[in-house]
Parts: sequence; structure tokens; C-alpha cells
Amino acid sequence: MLSLKLRKVGTSTGLVLPKEMLGHLHAKEGQEIYAVETPTGYTLTTLDPRVQNQVEIGEAFMERYRDVFAVLAK
Repeated sequence: MLSLKLRKVGTSTGLVLPKEMLGHLHAKEGQEIYAVETPTGYTLTTLDPRVQNQVEIGEAFMERYRDVFAVLAK
């Protein structure tokens, strides 16, 4: 378990992420991190959830028309 510290940043509050957590997220300073709400709390990720949804829709489309794509690939 890692302890995170909230700090005042101007009129807002910021969260300090330890270096080891940034390493696990494969994140760098200045990069966007997304907090995705789940039934048990929040999940931090560097993957944009909107893009993930589009990828899932695309994969379902390709699976549905798999035979067509196979013919086109020839």
C-alpha cells in the first residue's frame, strides 16, 4: 500500500504520486492520468476510457464481419 498526500496548489488541491506509482502507470510528469469511477472507488489509468470504448466497438465490428475482412485481406 502506498500513502498519497494531498497538497494545496493555488486555490486547488493536488495529489502527489510517488515515483514507483508513476512507474507502474508508465506515466511521466505532465502526462494526463484518468480517474475512472468504479463500484469500489476510482481506478487511475493513463489510457483514455473514451478511446478504450471505441476500440471495443471496433473489435466487435471486426468480429461480426470477420468473413468479409478475410476476403478483403486476400
